[in-house]
Amino acid sequence: MFFSETLITALLGVTHLFSMGQAGFIIKSQKGETLGIDLYLSDCVETVEGHDGYHRLLPHIVDAEVLCLDVVIATHFHRDHFDIDAMKNLMGNGKTRLFCAYDCVEDVKRLGIDENRVTYVKPGDHHKVGDFDIRFIHSDHGTGAPQEVGVLITVDGKNILEVGDTSLHLDWKDEYLSSGPLDVLIAPINGAYGNLNEQENVTLTKALRPLLTVPCHFGMFASHGGNPGLWRELIIKQLPEQKYKIFTMGEGIRL
Repeated sequence: MFFSETLITALLGVTHLFSMGQAGFIIKSQKGETLGIDLYLSDCVETVEGHDGYHRLLPHIVDAEVLCLDVVIATHFHRDHFDIDAMKNLMGNGKTRLFCAYDCVEDVKRLGIDENRVTYVKPGDHHKVGDFDIRFIHSDHGTGAPQEVGVLITVDGKNILEVGDTSLHLDWKDEYLSSGPLDVLIAPINGAYGNLNEQENVTLTKALRPLLTVPCHFGMFASHGGNPGLWRELIIKQLPEQKYKIFTMGEGIRL
């Protein structure tokens, strides 16, 4: 069973990062606490959009009810970030805490999620939950999601930045580095809907100099774009010393 208690126990003592496809990731602390970001586990985007450009191209690897996470974060209300078909099950264990942008309020209420475990966040908010120190930062997804947030997570002394669905803002460098040098930078490469494209991701990587950079937001939908092969060529040419990881969906690495 993917991400079972047996697996978590086997991985104790080491910090792990797992890719869940699209912009979704799970972080596991050394003590075994878990945090999920922008998990897209269902087919709800195709249901909402209603055409084949949003047909899910990557496989389902886990059902929401299997995951018993300590924290779930939704950076904004778009269905591939706040999965309306999975969120109720993600929150149904009575344990998980949800941190989400203010544009998720209506979805939380409609799904009947226990709001005692929901915290609505905006840039500048800071929360400590177990092993996770969570800072919510600015992210620019344009007029489609003006209340979106990025997230900067410190766990086991490591700083992980997930910039969200954003355009390029080098003027936010100080905010991105507000917890110190980055161990991991996670950022889009798809270039659609105002997101960073392949070159802009490399430009941001050059400015922030993380120990590891991870591209995201590609491969899930035909309409979203994003070319990891092109991104790899660009980063090798422009930043030959930069370490990077292009994840297979479901793959995890030690940090």
